Amino acid sequence: MRVLVDTNVILDVLCNRKEFVADSLRVFRCCELRQITGWISALSVPNIVYIMRRELDPERIREILRTLTMVFSVAELCQSDLLKAAELPFGDYEDAIQSACAARIHADWIVTRNGKDFAHSPVPAISPAELFGQL
Repeated sequence: MRVLVDTNVILDVLCNRKEFVADSLRVFRCCELRQITGWISALSVPNIVYIMRRELDPERIREILRTLTMVFSVAELCQSDLLKAAELPFGDYEDAIQSACAARIHADWIVTRNGKDFAHSPVPAISPAELFGQL
């Protein structure tokens, strides 16, 4: 199974978001153990650093990047992703980019806590908890 993991799931783990961390950490572990093939969009990396910027020094940024690239494959952003995203009926262009990227890498699912934001996605979105029902 191939999944694109949305930025919010990554941030659940990195920021230790109490109410979400258990399921999101389980997604990390399944990807780390190669029980599922986990991808993140290249767009997620600068977004993560930006959101966490007050908590990160350069060494911590390098550590996070090493961890993310060990656990997940990183799907580069292509011109086609940007153009496709602009055509998708999304309210949020960033979510549309994630969706276009997931479609290009042939993901089975987008794993996110914001499933409603992906209602028009060509790749269906499920929560981390719902993912385990698919395994």
